[in-house]
Amino acid sequence: MNIKKLILILLAVLILTLAFNYKKILNLHAVITLFDEDKIVHNFSHMHESMFSVELNSNTEALALPMSANKIAQAYVWQGEKKQIESYLSQTNTTSLLVLHDGNIVHEDYRLGTQQMDTRISWSMAKSYLSALFGIAVEDGLIDLDKTVTDYVPELKDSAYNNVPIVDVLNMASGVAFNEDYLDFNSDINKMGRALGLGSSMDKFAGTLKTQERKPGDHRHYVSIDTHVLGMILRSATDKSIKELIETQLWSKLKPEGQSYYLTDGYGKAFVLGGLNITTRDYAKFGELFRNKGVINGEQVIPANWVAVSTANNAPPPPNIKIDTFGYGYQWWVPQNADEEFFAGGIYGQFIYVNPKQKVVIVKTSAHREFQDDGNGGREVKHETIELFRAIANSL
Repeated sequence: MNIKKLILILLAVLILTLAFNYKKILNLHAVITLFDEDKIVHNFSHMHESMFSVELNSNTEALALPMSANKIAQAYVWQGEKKQIESYLSQTNTTSLLVLHDGNIVHEDYRLGTQQMDTRISWSMAKSYLSALFGIAVEDGLIDLDKTVTDYVPELKDSAYNNVPIVDVLNMASGVAFNEDYLDFNSDINKMGRALGLGSSMDKFAGTLKTQERKPGDHRHYVSIDTHVLGMILRSATDKSIKELIETQLWSKLKPEGQSYYLTDGYGKAFVLGGLNITTRDYAKFGELFRNKGVINGEQVIPANWVAVSTANNAPPPPNIKIDTFGYGYQWWVPQNADEEFFAGGIYGQFIYVNPKQKVVIVKTSAHREFQDDGNGGREVKHETIELFRAIANSL
């Protein structure tokens, strides 16, 4: 075989390889450039276009939230200093802010060129949705919290999740070693992101984790892959996909106003730890569902006892309670000095804040690239944001 013919064959093989892996290559590029300053706002509203995803359907007509315009607070107090809310929204690259009071939209603001019907990436706010579905399965007797991960998912017996109590996974206290540093290219969370972009199996990724850094239940240590494992348990126990469950048990009740998508791995498994893409209004509906103890339109959608226990500070303490002063429940956060408040949170500044006493739900979406630059891993930014939300709630 002459050199020219060999080169042509190799070129043909290269072209075929690129053709068959074109989607994976695009996805990987999207993951690597996801947080670039000139792309982040656009990316956060178009995730389903550059990653593996599936559209979610409600099979019902959309139900719009009622409007009742009202003035909200213009300032809040942080560490003894009075600060302007508008300045903080700009500083944290807020893309939307929506305030519900007693179920009515009293404030709605879309920023940085984004629009009302744009989908917005949930990041870890999706964990709270997974918790809601999990609670329904527990109520239906399909999952026993006294059992272990491998009672439902035996394929994880050779992993660090072998015999780990389910309740510890719900509390982010699995004890599994996992580096969640988003700024470290070689961290476990970033390896997982690249694997997701390439279409690898998230189930298999969970199985590659072999190390327990502490005994399950000893301390809370935020491990995002824990939520994927909860999703594996839920799929096994119900014999249904997460897509089926969220469509029939949540979307059919919440009747979303806009399009909604779940990011998936290359095998169609939902990226339950951070892959929801829905509108700001539809995030607010979920918060309102929990504000009303799981009831919507007179129907008990989420068991009331699950709403109560999942949003209470029932998780073991973190390793260092001096620097990490947030509480945690079953995939929900509890603010410091909470007065029945709780919130779903995601990286880069995503929040669903629920204040039942004040009848308030607040959604804030953001593209805040400096969310961890506070000297405390992003915790101070969260605390300040909660104080801003409290000021708004108190003003209503």
